[in-house]
Amino acid sequence: MTTISEPAKLKPGTLRIIPLGGIGEVGRNMTVFEIDGKLLIVDCGVLFPEEHQPGVDLILPDFTPIRDRLDDIVAVVLTHGHEDHIGAVPYLLKLKADIPLVGSQLTLALVEAKLKEHHIKPFTLTVKEGDVEQLGPFETEFVAVNHSIPDALAVMIRTDAGTALATGDFKMDQLPLDGRITDLRAFAKFGEEGIDAFLVDSTNADVPGFGMPEREIGPVLEQVIAKTPGKVVVASFSSHVHRVQQVLDAAVASGRRVAFVGRSMVRNMTIASKLGYLQVPDGILIDQKKADGIPDDKIIYMSTGSQGEPMAVLSRIANLEHKIEIGEDDTVILASSLIPGNENAVFRVINGLMKLGANVVHKGNAKVHTSGHASAGELLYCYNILKPNNVIPVHGEYRHLQANAKLAVQTGIPVDNTFVGENGTVWDMTDGDIRVAGQHAIGFVYVDGTTVGEVDESDLKDRRTLAEEGFISIFVALEPNSGKIVVGPEIHARGFAEDDKIFETIKPKIVAALKEAAENGVRGQHNYSQVVRRTVGRWMGTRVRRRPMIVPMVLEV
Repeated sequence: MTTISEPAKLKPGTLRIIPLGGIGEVGRNMTVFEIDGKLLIVDCGVLFPEEHQPGVDLILPDFTPIRDRLDDIVAVVLTHGHEDHIGAVPYLLKLKADIPLVGSQLTLALVEAKLKEHHIKPFTLTVKEGDVEQLGPFETEFVAVNHSIPDALAVMIRTDAGTALATGDFKMDQLPLDGRITDLRAFAKFGEEGIDAFLVDSTNADVPGFGMPEREIGPVLEQVIAKTPGKVVVASFSSHVHRVQQVLDAAVASGRRVAFVGRSMVRNMTIASKLGYLQVPDGILIDQKKADGIPDDKIIYMSTGSQGEPMAVLSRIANLEHKIEIGEDDTVILASSLIPGNENAVFRVINGLMKLGANVVHKGNAKVHTSGHASAGELLYCYNILKPNNVIPVHGEYRHLQANAKLAVQTGIPVDNTFVGENGTVWDMTDGDIRVAGQHAIGFVYVDGTTVGEVDESDLKDRRTLAEEGFISIFVALEPNSGKIVVGPEIHARGFAEDDKIFETIKPKIVAALKEAAENGVRGQHNYSQVVRRTVGRWMGTRVRRRPMIVPMVLEV
């Protein structure tokens, strides 16, 4: 664990690099670059909550290190349109709405649709591969990279202190559906120029070899759909344009029509279609409301929920809470990778669907998905082409970051020039040399309904206790000086399998404890409440072996 130490004031001509998210986790990617008093941000994404974070909708990067410096931000560069790279933009722009957003056409279209829901009209600059833009003291050049969403870009950042290449998410599929490969010629050019800091996607660094080409997925989808006698449900990320295109093509081949299900799926695919990134055959789409009248063997539902999200379409289908009903003749295809931390939720949905009789096809039993991230073999190629002076692995859990750093070392990059950090680690670069300059204290910022940052770890602990251990409230009215009980104790419990009569045995203990406390000079509602809490807590631990949330309500009369 890095020692928390606020960095010294940045010297002129030095480039500071601070990840505010995306290090040690798959999500909430955000990196801040600073030189000569100006800030450039690359990506601003969200992290989706895990099971131990009940009630949380989203997790944001911690803006604390830049919250007082919003006027110094020259732009936010967005590498592509996935939620873990753009989802936190509305929350940043709520702090300052006129921060310019820079990205490709599709990326900005997806961001603008999201911002419209937050009633924010952004300032945007559309760029494409090959474009060079001067953003304050930062010269930026944009490069095409291949990913699981069209129009992804890497960005080369040139400053007086040296150069940095941020890949965003990328892979090296040599046969992409849209013909847009990762531009290795541009990478080679950058390598000749010299790359002082290489911030590189680490998600699949521990996966050996090369990723499967997207083109191998389409025929498998067609075969699975063709063999299904009933309806088909395909679940994927709502922004996976390539996968949706393959489903549309498979629908044409099998004589089926497609209904988009889920608000984000409908919104994103409408945008992709209007901009020409999604080719929709005539007559293939049908509104979900009209799909009920179509025979099961003539329909495909393209839905959200591939990560087991409880409120998404697929989970609701599995729980019999959705209009779409699944039976023995039907097939459900999960066309996505598992995000670390979502395994239990996804397997729960799979089990639920199989109990309903569905044939469930997923990456584990068929080639229905391939990752959008470079595997170890692809990363080795990049290191040999670029020959960077320093490497900062980003976007991944700690095991991914370490695996990526080891790949860099294997290609001849010195161990001392590979930097595995944490969110909030501060690196300073001068004349191409990097050193650790400090560590900001970075936390989780939870979005819970309409609140942002108000829920903390103690709140989540209370929620976990409620979910796992139950809840007990005890009402007592007593005479304050003697501790003599006038009314009660009245005990109400929730989340217990035991009969309520079990609590009759604790009531005399509460009466005795309050009387003894009063005799020992205890006074005041708070102190009496603590006596009740400790008494009930000890009894619960020994008698029931549970640690519920205990809420005493003591009234002095």
